[in-house]
Amino acid sequence: MKDLLWVLSLSLLCLHGCRSDKANGQEDFMLLAGPLMRQLTKDSDSGVNDAFDCTQPLPSGSRSYFEYVRSRGANHFKVPLSWAHLLPTGQSSQPQQAVLSCYRILLKQLIDVGLQPLVVLHGSAVPEVLQTMYGGWESPALLQMFEQYAEFAFREFGDLANSWMTLSHLDDIWHEQQHAGSPSPLQSILQLNRNIYQLYHHLFPDKGKSSGLTMSPFLEQMDFLSVEIEYNCASKSNFSKMNTIVSHEFTWFNILCFTSHSIPYYTGKTGFRNSYQSVWDKFGTQTTAERDQFLNESFPSGFQWATSSESFKVEGGWSEDGKGETIWDRFGHKGQVPGNQTADLACDSYHKVDYDVYLLRGLHVNTYQFSISWARIFPFGHQGSHSEKGALYYDRLINALLESGIQPVITLYHWDLPQALQDYGGWTNATIVAAFKDYADFCFSRFGDRVKSWNTFSSPWVVSHAGYGTGEHPPGMKDYVVASYQATHNILKSHAEAWHVYNDKHRKKQGGKVGIALNSDWAEPMVASKPADVTAADRYLQFMLGWFAHPIFVDGDYPALLKTQIEQKRNRCPFSEPARLPSFTAEEKQRIRGTADFLGLNHYTSRLVKNSFGGCIPGPQGVGDFQAHVDPSWSSTASDWIYSAPWGLRRLLNYISAEYLNVTKVPIHITGNGMPIKYIGNTLNDKSRIQYMRSYINEALKAIHLDGVDVQRFTVQSLMDGFEGNHGYTQRFGLHHVNFADADRPRTPKQSVYFYSEVIKRNGFSSKNVAVFKGVELQLTRYSPALPPSEVPSKSMVVWEKFSNQSMFEKKLYHYGTFPGSFLWGVSSSAYQIEGGWNIDGKGPSIWDKFTQKPGNIPGSANGNVACDSYNRLEEDLYMLRALRVKSYRFSLSWSRIFPDGLRTSLNQKGVDYYNRLIDNLLAYNITPMVTLYHWDLPQALQNINGWDNITIIDIFNDFCDFCFATFGNRVKFWMTFNQPHTIAWSGYGLGQIPPNVKMPGDAPYRVAHNLLKAHAKAYHTYDEKYRKSQGGLVSIALNADWIEPTDVNVPREVVAADRALQFQIGWFAHPIFKNGDYPDAMKWQVGNKSELQGLSESRLPAFTEEEKAFIRGTADVFCINHYTTKIVSHITARLSPQSYEHDQDLSEAEEVDSPTTAISKQRAVAWGLRRLLNWIKEEYGDPEIYITENGVSTDKETTFDDTARVFYYKTYIDEVLKAYDLDGVKVQGYIATSLMDSFEWLNGYTVGFGFHRVDFTNPNRPRTPKYSAHYYYQVIKDNGFPLPDDERVLYGHFRKNFIWSTATASYQIEGGWRADGKGLSIWDKFAHTPLRVFNDDNGDIACDSYNKVEEDVAMLKQLKVTHYRFSISWPRVLPDGTNKHINEAGLSYYHRLVDALLAANIQPHITLYHWDLPQALQDVGGWENDTIIDRFRDYADLIFSRFGHKVKFWITINEPYNIANVGHGYGAAAPGISFRPGTLPYIVGHNLIKAHAEAWHLYNGKYRAEQKGLISITINSDWSEPRNPYKQEDIDAARRVVQFYIGWFAHPIYNGDYSNMMKTIIRERSLAAGLPKSRLPEFTPEEIKRIKGTYDYFGFNHYTTVLAFPVDYKNLQHYDADRGAGTIADRTWLDSGSSWLKVSPFGFRRILNFIKEEYGNPPIIITENGMSERGPIDLNDVHRSHYYEKYINQVLKAYLLDGVDIRGYTAWSLMDNLEWATGFSERFGLFYVNRSDPKLPRLAKNSVASYSTIIKCNGFPDPASGPHECLNPDAPTISPSSDEVSFLGMNLSPSQAERGLYSTFFLLILTILGVICASFCFFKAKQNYRDISPIEAIYMEKKF
Repeated sequence: MKDLLWVLSLSLLCLHGCRSDKANGQEDFMLLAGPLMRQLTKDSDSGVNDAFDCTQPLPSGSRSYFEYVRSRGANHFKVPLSWAHLLPTGQSSQPQQAVLSCYRILLKQLIDVGLQPLVVLHGSAVPEVLQTMYGGWESPALLQMFEQYAEFAFREFGDLANSWMTLSHLDDIWHEQQHAGSPSPLQSILQLNRNIYQLYHHLFPDKGKSSGLTMSPFLEQMDFLSVEIEYNCASKSNFSKMNTIVSHEFTWFNILCFTSHSIPYYTGKTGFRNSYQSVWDKFGTQTTAERDQFLNESFPSGFQWATSSESFKVEGGWSEDGKGETIWDRFGHKGQVPGNQTADLACDSYHKVDYDVYLLRGLHVNTYQFSISWARIFPFGHQGSHSEKGALYYDRLINALLESGIQPVITLYHWDLPQALQDYGGWTNATIVAAFKDYADFCFSRFGDRVKSWNTFSSPWVVSHAGYGTGEHPPGMKDYVVASYQATHNILKSHAEAWHVYNDKHRKKQGGKVGIALNSDWAEPMVASKPADVTAADRYLQFMLGWFAHPIFVDGDYPALLKTQIEQKRNRCPFSEPARLPSFTAEEKQRIRGTADFLGLNHYTSRLVKNSFGGCIPGPQGVGDFQAHVDPSWSSTASDWIYSAPWGLRRLLNYISAEYLNVTKVPIHITGNGMPIKYIGNTLNDKSRIQYMRSYINEALKAIHLDGVDVQRFTVQSLMDGFEGNHGYTQRFGLHHVNFADADRPRTPKQSVYFYSEVIKRNGFSSKNVAVFKGVELQLTRYSPALPPSEVPSKSMVVWEKFSNQSMFEKKLYHYGTFPGSFLWGVSSSAYQIEGGWNIDGKGPSIWDKFTQKPGNIPGSANGNVACDSYNRLEEDLYMLRALRVKSYRFSLSWSRIFPDGLRTSLNQKGVDYYNRLIDNLLAYNITPMVTLYHWDLPQALQNINGWDNITIIDIFNDFCDFCFATFGNRVKFWMTFNQPHTIAWSGYGLGQIPPNVKMPGDAPYRVAHNLLKAHAKAYHTYDEKYRKSQGGLVSIALNADWIEPTDVNVPREVVAADRALQFQIGWFAHPIFKNGDYPDAMKWQVGNKSELQGLSESRLPAFTEEEKAFIRGTADVFCINHYTTKIVSHITARLSPQSYEHDQDLSEAEEVDSPTTAISKQRAVAWGLRRLLNWIKEEYGDPEIYITENGVSTDKETTFDDTARVFYYKTYIDEVLKAYDLDGVKVQGYIATSLMDSFEWLNGYTVGFGFHRVDFTNPNRPRTPKYSAHYYYQVIKDNGFPLPDDERVLYGHFRKNFIWSTATASYQIEGGWRADGKGLSIWDKFAHTPLRVFNDDNGDIACDSYNKVEEDVAMLKQLKVTHYRFSISWPRVLPDGTNKHINEAGLSYYHRLVDALLAANIQPHITLYHWDLPQALQDVGGWENDTIIDRFRDYADLIFSRFGHKVKFWITINEPYNIANVGHGYGAAAPGISFRPGTLPYIVGHNLIKAHAEAWHLYNGKYRAEQKGLISITINSDWSEPRNPYKQEDIDAARRVVQFYIGWFAHPIYNGDYSNMMKTIIRERSLAAGLPKSRLPEFTPEEIKRIKGTYDYFGFNHYTTVLAFPVDYKNLQHYDADRGAGTIADRTWLDSGSSWLKVSPFGFRRILNFIKEEYGNPPIIITENGMSERGPIDLNDVHRSHYYEKYINQVLKAYLLDGVDIRGYTAWSLMDNLEWATGFSERFGLFYVNRSDPKLPRLAKNSVASYSTIIKCNGFPDPASGPHECLNPDAPTISPSSDEVSFLGMNLSPSQAERGLYSTFFLLILTILGVICASFCFFKAKQNYRDISPIEAIYMEKKF
């Protein structure tokens, strides 16, 4: 009894209603609320002292509050009296009247609203004044004073109250210190209680038993027992236990229970409940073992497994493509994140859609949740600021997800508000509701056809709490009084409006669901036995989850508890407002209620909550009167707010189901769960995350299985490490590690990835086996040979006849198309290279194990002991295969892992189990296993008996194969007996380079090959006879071959040598198998003859018996070929000694030197060789079905993730396979890329890598990271080849009427006459006459002699049918010294003749004033570096305008100022050839060029335009630039710099004003960093900017090619390239031209035209140059040029018709072949060929003339679907020769006339030669006679001669 008293007190009553409702059904219990609380002071203690004590006036809203409490079902209200304030002196005759009146008013208000007061006389502590006078409860005097006080209270308030309690906190009294010898305080209290009880019933004999009495031995002096007990009243079982205990002693008492600070709240159903109490009753008494018991079950079928990301955490691209600034951008840029980290680049996901979806496929999720960046869609937050490029990014992501079978889940808002909206208050401004609605409406409209699940908001509590309350997050507002609550208010209304707009406009058509993802911890009472803590935990949840969930899922309004608590706080805190909760109107409540199709839950951790009194401090804990703690035993994480308490998830799910989803029946989606780890140590082996995930996922499973909670999705946060808000990159939530120090942002799976994918595969934790599928169904067609032996040379030499004379254009022209749907795409590996586990689980040693254990055999003494550790990391390998989406995986079996000593008797079941697991898992993911039985790793035990040189191994190998067929053949349908038997025989037993390292080159390779062939045949027959019928698979052998190209295809002996090389390589094995069972005759002949010459009695090449031939013939169902490179061979007579397989071939081998090298020497990337090899196999072996079983390229170990070279390799090699299939009819059935991942590369160890995935061999986890090439190969597989891209599709249509069609030349390049008629010297005259400046010492002295060939040039133009002709005026020809001091009228006369001739031909002249040939006289005084040239140029322009302006209407001031400034004055590769000041001079020259142009423009505009009415501009040239790696922001930025430093250098000042900010910033910063006092880029004055801007009438633009850019750090070097900070390369698939810098890349033309449109305001554009060059032999059939013009002009048409670019004209460069500057006459751009071997320099039309003139006639590209267009009809000739006429020297003659003309010409040629000899002699004599003639006269006579 005494023990029971220790836990009982008079402090609390249990809810009467809870007992009647859930205990024994009695209905006479109280439902009690209260007390009213007063404002807390800083020194206030907890307990009743904080109740309202009437020392202040009654709060104004008290009556409303009491009405609310009554409406919630309470029938009693607790009113503690203050003894100290009612009777300050202790004397009942001296009450404090104000306090007395206050209490009476309070009691009357309660009665008026229907609440019965429960009056508490006192708490426990003795008022200080009385304790000073009388002492404690042990004092009889104090007890007497209390009795007097009780009588006073009964008399004053007895008429208003029927229920009383004497004391409420006996536990405090119980623990008071007792004085020695004094009575116990409790005994005194019990006696006091009896006295007061009697007093009350004496005063009020008619009121019955209604007073609450304390425990005493005289139990009859009690009307009820008030207890505070550690059991939960709401629990039926707990209450029964308590009732049993108490009833045993007090069988006749009513036991009253109540909660003092909270009331039950209405849920919309009849009756009242407390969901938290129910859940806590259910789980609070669990033991730890019960709580943590693991459930091994599966989730429901169709369960959604997801992972997630958030836009601002991963996307980067913070200002890309018009994206607006977000509040997180501003936050980071203000340095508010540790280390000044920002999300500017983050994971670069904006450019890495394919990378991210690759991870998702590997992870095997079926759902991906991501958020949209509002500012990327609407940069300024409103619909009017829509950014299409931002929307296109999400289109790409959504489409990529769906293509991979992954359902997108979109969160509309995850914290990254557009800063423009925040500038107007953000979520505190009510106008944001409409803005969010518009944004949501756009997203639903744009993406809703594909997206079926939407979260309006994710964790809005964090937005309100951290963004607007504490200010920890942006926008950094610290206002938990108003802003935080207002933000929530507007978020809820925004959510509701978004839901309604979907419901009203989109749901019917799209059929999706819209919910909200709310975050919530689970809360448990700090002390489970304290009801106050239980209630506080409930409040915690209401302040976090209920704040948002209650309005949406219950009644459209905030929880009553929340509103009450805030109202109470406001009443208690009149001087410091703690919170201001907005109110919803009735209409708003109605609109908010029920606006969710599911409840999304973000849950990470739990809290222990303690009841406390938070005073007037704003914020949840202060207002909510609770404190949150964590159990120190809970596992911590890198976040100080996340502790692992997984059981909380189950409890929270139960709570949500009971609290919110009983009325609104919607499912729960767990939209976020995860934990961070610190970025230290081994972040890849995240064991703590695995344990966290395992526990939390299992708790969700329990909630589903055991509790019936409807959970339909589990989302692990997050897909990858990202920018974690105010923690930057220090916390890592990702399943994938992101290396933020690497510009590639490589993503590497952590160990948690593999755990999660296994959970997904099993759909939970069930131990049941996963279903196994069949894999890809192979089209099995067995090869049926009936072929004679190959001839010598073979008939397959037709392949060289067909292909070897191809032009480079034909060889490189890319082919677009796709493979058949059944095409087998795969990837490969081999056992020794990847498995590791070299001596575990019973594996025996192989020959490679032995070889690599010896130090020095392999670089770095590397070995395959661990390799990729695939033996222990099967899930890692499966992840890569899933991500690649390959149809097949080729791997090999380790013979010594299955049979450790090579024999069946040593069977190792663990090895068999490993391959069973691998095969089963491959099939589970629909991947067909392609198994190689032997890939070089012979059991060492067999090598000990001479390995493949021992004939007994044939039967041993057959036994191994038999076992494998029997064990795995029910699932494996594609077998290869050997991989590259040629390598085994020659490298292993001939050269001795690889194990078993036998060096017997003359005979051992032949014997080994002999045994290999017979072993293969026996294994094939074993399968054929024992297994084929039941298993239905294929068996073949993987042969290897380089393609062999003869040195000279026109020399028969070289072709025979090439054929012989193939027979010795591939034919050695293929001929016996695929033809006649014997070696090829070429091989037998060579080896036999060599053997005889060496004095041997028989050939070193063994012979097959007829039975063996028959046995071997036809032992392959398909042809499997490994190929890597091409070699060039020449016939030689090789030496006889020493005997060698190599010498037997009589040939020498060389590399194809024009092709790119690789990391392995003599293995160049020669893509075109593969097509030829496939054709050779087709011709040689009877058109078999072919599988390419290995093809790939090595890169060095320094190449990590950005393996562009590998991408180019596959891009070109696979296209050659496509050509073979599509164009040549080769039956290619599959392509297997080498290899899946970097591995042990045989003799190269780990120094090179072939893999699509990089393996970190320094990390014990062997992490695998996808490279750029992995994503590329996936795309090829997805597209099943190379479907024609939109860029390559021809657009049919026409240009505008009056479109300018032109061609162009430049004065120095064509005119010649370098000193004729008074012309002055130009800088190009001097440059070309300087040794080593111009290729082949060419110069422009004569050039095309256009100075004397006006008529011929105009005739060409007429033939072209151009409307305009662009040419330049030679400045020194009209002003010999560059100034107007002397005007050369003869020079002007030439141009007058040309202009007049053009006009007469109806061709408009388009004059360039300056095309690089500056008068040397001006260069002598500084040229373009001297700013006086600006005036000189103006004067020159003035002269030309005045002389020609009345006839010329199109002008260009300067051509390609970039080349003048940088090439001429930076690189020095063009005149004037200055290169010693590259950091400053180009910018100075460019500065003056711009100002000179502006002055010429203003001159024309102000002086001539009104009269002459012409157009004038400048011509700017530029390549287009694409990123080398399009997935990489760093490369994208480099490409952007290339363009801005190229076209922008000159266009920006002219079209936009001043240099671009990019140029100015970069050059200034680099200059200052180098210690210079100012920028090397000159500055324009404001007046100059104004004068320069707008000096154009059109945009003159020269364009030829595109480059791929990547960043280059030039450190502190100061020059243009270093400023640009970029290098460039070309795509290997782009066609070459005659110029190394010009690659055919038409798509770039359209893109740069669009760039001009967007960057410079869509000015009118005249394309003033475009064309391509050739070099080498003359061929008038210039198909490459026709191709170029057709492709490029069609891109111009697309820009015009599709993109709205204002294009006015097109100019082909060039009219004729001419002096191509520093390359001389070696590069030819002309439409017309100029025959420089003829002194008359005749012009001959190339075929491209007809192509271009046709485009001109058609004014574009007529649609063939519309029928033949009249413009395509050939022109009627002016002369109609008879059908037997021929053309001879430009004349139409009969054949006989032509014959006579030919003889006559020959005769005249002889006479001419004799005449020249005579003339030379005479000239020599004459020169002696005229040696005194002046130099000028001599030049004149020489010219005349």
